[in-house]
Amino acid sequence: MNYDHYTTLAITRRGPNNSVLDIQMRALNGKLPTADHNGHRELTEIWRDVGRDASVRVAVLRGEGLGFSGGGDLGLVQDMSTDFAVRTRVWREARDLVYNIVNCDTPIVSAMHGPAVGAGLVAGLLADISIASKTAKIVDGHTRLGVAAGDHAAMVWPLLCSMAKAKYHLMLCEPLSGQEAHDIGLVSLVVDEAELLNKAYEVADRLATGSQTAIRWTKYALNNWLRQAGPTFDTSLALEFMGFAGPDVREGVASLQGKRAPKFE
Repeated sequence: MNYDHYTTLAITRRGPNNSVLDIQMRALNGKLPTADHNGHRELTEIWRDVGRDASVRVAVLRGEGLGFSGGGDLGLVQDMSTDFAVRTRVWREARDLVYNIVNCDTPIVSAMHGPAVGAGLVAGLLADISIASKTAKIVDGHTRLGVAAGDHAAMVWPLLCSMAKAKYHLMLCEPLSGQEAHDIGLVSLVVDEAELLNKAYEVADRLATGSQTAIRWTKYALNNWLRQAGPTFDTSLALEFMGFAGPDVREGVASLQGKRAPKFE
């Protein structure tokens, strides 16, 4: 499998027999990885390629620069709010991003530091083993933007951290540190930031040297919990993208650009 066509993801091999695929979301703005048109598409497609690559036993997902993921590029959000063709294309990508990760046979490990928001957070929390630094800042910012919390949240947050916690953090966009996320069960492990990558590679190497059928079949069976939540996820995503055609998202974008609190009518 050749990964040279990816431009927003830096992809290298490491680990036992080069069987661990290291996927780094690039910080093209020099600060945080953000999902523009191309980045959103590539983060969706990579999991199909990983699943087809027989030489890969484990994938590790991490971010470059100051954090794991800075969320969607505001230019992409504006295009979604004004262009029906863009909105429907990104809806398909958002749907496929979640299902591609859930249905990818290859185990996925995420290593989250700094801000973890948007499409990157989708992959980070849907990873089979999610590892966060204690100081990571995890936030689902959909309602702050003026759209429903679609993406992955309705599928997996209630299962991981309870319905009560999910509603609190998703409806209010209340952030969590990596430590807080671990304490409520939202992530698998929490470590000091200096230890984050080594821990992710350690876990990946253990997965890579284990029984591949046993590990992958265990993943497949457990992910049936997520597949059962498919209709709930589909509804949340449809409502999110209906919001991108409404007035609140325009105020949400304007408030972010103006670095002020939104004033929703």
